[in-house]
Amino acid sequence: MTSAEARRVRQLTEPLQTVRRGFLIFLRVECGLLPATLEAYARDLDTLLLDLQQRGVGSIGDLTPRQLIDHIRSLSKDRGYSPATVSRHIATIKVLCKWLCATGAFQSNPADHLDRPAKWKRLPGVMTPGEMRRLLNAPGPAPGAKPDTIPLWKRDRAILELMYASGLRASEVGRIGLADLMEKTGIVRVLGKGDKQRLVPMGAPAMRAMDEYVRDCRSRLITAERAAERRDMGRLFLTRSGRPIERVRVWQIVTRWAKAAGLKDVHPHTLRHSFATHLLMGGADLRIVQTLLGHADITTTQIYTHVDRSQLNRVIKALHPRG
Repeated sequence: MTSAEARRVRQLTEPLQTVRRGFLIFLRVECGLLPATLEAYARDLDTLLLDLQQRGVGSIGDLTPRQLIDHIRSLSKDRGYSPATVSRHIATIKVLCKWLCATGAFQSNPADHLDRPAKWKRLPGVMTPGEMRRLLNAPGPAPGAKPDTIPLWKRDRAILELMYASGLRASEVGRIGLADLMEKTGIVRVLGKGDKQRLVPMGAPAMRAMDEYVRDCRSRLITAERAAERRDMGRLFLTRSGRPIERVRVWQIVTRWAKAAGLKDVHPHTLRHSFATHLLMGGADLRIVQTLLGHADITTTQIYTHVDRSQLNRVIKALHPRG
């Protein structure tokens, strides 16, 4: 959450603040949600409560099905959210309303008639190999930078290289520790959704970028004072203040260098989509891509089979008796 959003949340009416606190405690204590999942619920909840307050809802007991429908419509119409994101928001609203019914706030559930939109109405955004090269080559020293300036651009390049080489989510980048790098085998250990671990190859370019970052940048971010305070928590990627980098900062890094490279509509998941698509274009097995991405269900990975039709045509011409 940005500082501006945090200020807006603090301006919620006391009844809405009470609902927010109670629901998040319920999710954390009774449902036992992991921090990353809890954070996603909190973001969706804050979006809902802020929108409801703007629509004149001061207490959750005033909520009506029509207001929920208007809120859902605004997510796609005004905010431009994808069907998958809208679907996630609806899931949060349904859980919230069930909890409110259980606590006696409602006699009938106002979210009963909310339908989720079909997911993936459009294919995920994918960069061409040439566009990807432009993005990976974009980080560099600022014009006129002093020689003693900490080269944070080397950190940014290492992040971009690793995300594309290993198909990482933005949330996974910040959780990688120094101990998770297995340089001899070229493998990185990743902690994904549900705290599930997976081992993913890094590739030579990403390893070189990582070595440069650790040697020339990270070592300078860890001063004696910061080392004593254990600010870095053993994490690989750090901020200018020597603390572990967070998901929001990863987004900012990707969008900043994409803009510098002259690329539009590029975000962290675009690198992940490109990673999977380029592997399949090169002939990789879908099950292997599923494992590398950390997908629990193969149907989640199958979206990438629709991206490149030329590979299907080549296989038919090469293998079909009447191709």
